[in-house]
Amino acid sequence: MKKITKVLAVLICVAIVASFAACSGGASDAKVKVIDIDLTSEDYAFGVDKEQTELLASVNDFIAEIKANGTFEEICNKYFGDGTPTPVTSAALDTSKDQLLVATNAAFEPFEYTSGDQYLGIDMEIASLLAQKLGKELVIQNMDFDSVCLSVGQHKSDIAMAGLTVNEERMEYVTFSDSYYSAAQKIIVPGDSTEFDSCKTADDVVAILKEKDSNTKIGVQGGTTGQFFVEGDADWGFDGLPATCTVYRNGSLAVQDLVNGNLSYVIIDSAPADCITEAINNVA
Repeated sequence: MKKITKVLAVLICVAIVASFAACSGGASDAKVKVIDIDLTSEDYAFGVDKEQTELLASVNDFIAEIKANGTFEEICNKYFGDGTPTPVTSAALDTSKDQLLVATNAAFEPFEYTSGDQYLGIDMEIASLLAQKLGKELVIQNMDFDSVCLSVGQHKSDIAMAGLTVNEERMEYVTFSDSYYSAAQKIIVPGDSTEFDSCKTADDVVAILKEKDSNTKIGVQGGTTGQFFVEGDADWGFDGLPATCTVYRNGSLAVQDLVNGNLSYVIIDSAPADCITEAINNVA
């Protein structure tokens, strides 16, 4: 999503304000908080099996359609505004049926997560509608994030829908669809931290982080942009930081370890950062 409509932007602002208001005792009592400065700028897209060119064309047409007719905005409103999420059910894998096999890592709220045996999230609702559009039965294959693109590259899945940032490394395994969402990495700090209060830009934040050493631990979700940002990666254009990168299976585990005092910071995507911090701050 290159640009968010004014309506959606207002809804996002309302949601963020509401999340802070919901924290008992106000922001000063929050266990953790997100520093509202984008450290990166990246685009999300879906990763399609390189051999399925017709599927790629259908996916791109579908992205254009749901953005033009307001469906995408309605889905986002369910997770950033006052809408109600629609649970998605996965069928069992059956090679005798015409199925759409979607690889994901359902630990990345609000894009994909679980509630019981059902899936929720922006990507999961899009997957459900895409399967309906294609006349296929939806099969969601939940796996570690590192395995998502590999599964598609090995033709075990048709498409990766997992809050994927477009980059050349992943292009070895998948063909990316048109972008559907613009994202960024943000840093999460203890609720009483004032270390970044004077920062205005990403460069200001990075300057502070580059003064650290290996005794500083930064938590990330494995295989995500956050890990590449901390460790450094030439393909992504990241110089890396002198801190120690501590990898977790999902962002929630990392933030909980921050609360437990085992990390100095966490760096993850902005939307999950907001969801996770709100959830943790609202736990009594």
